[in-house]
Parts: sequence; C-alpha cells; structure tokens
Amino acid sequence: MTKRNKRLVWILLMITVLLAAVPLLTLKDAEFGGSDDAGSVMIEEIEEGYEPWFTPVAESFLGKEIPGEVESLLFCVQTGIGVGVIAFCMGRLVERKKWQNDRH
Repeated sequence: MTKRNKRLVWILLMITVLLAAVPLLTLKDAEFGGSDDAGSVMIEEIEEGYEPWFTPVAESFLGKEIPGEVESLLFCVQTGIGVGVIAFCMGRLVERKKWQNDRH
C-alpha cells in the first residue's frame, strides 16, 4: 500500500467516525427511535383503531411478545447471515476471475 493510499484510508475512516459521532454529541436529548416505531405512530395518527393484519411468526409461535433485546439479536443474526452470503458470493466471483486470468 502506498503512502498516498494509507492517507486516503485514514481520512475516510475519520470521516466515518465523525458521521457516527457528531449526531450523538450534538443532539443531547434526542430520541433515536426505529422506523418501525415511527411507522406505527404515523398509522395510529392517520387511522384510529388500526389493527395490524398479522402478528410476527415468532410471537405467534411463543404466544407472547418478544423482548426488544431478543428482537435486536435476531435482527443482527439475520444481518450477519446476509452479509456472509454476499461476501461468499463476491469472493467466489473474484476467485473465478483470477482462475480465468491464470488460464490465459
């Protein structure tokens, strides 16, 4: 890696950290809610007495509401699996290109 590339990587890392930290530091009393909560609130404001069409599969299976921490854990596991699949596919494509270049 050249010195210029290292400098660019460090600059981009600093920008990324600033993008994450600035909102947390500047908005002291802000509530960072999820889009599910915001959507539910908007629907209730528009239409009173709204009933959801279905209940989540895990809640139906367990017969009770899933705690927020478990829901977040399941979401993170799902995200990790998706990232793993995408990374595997991209790695296969890169390796296939290398093998094709070695043959020619």
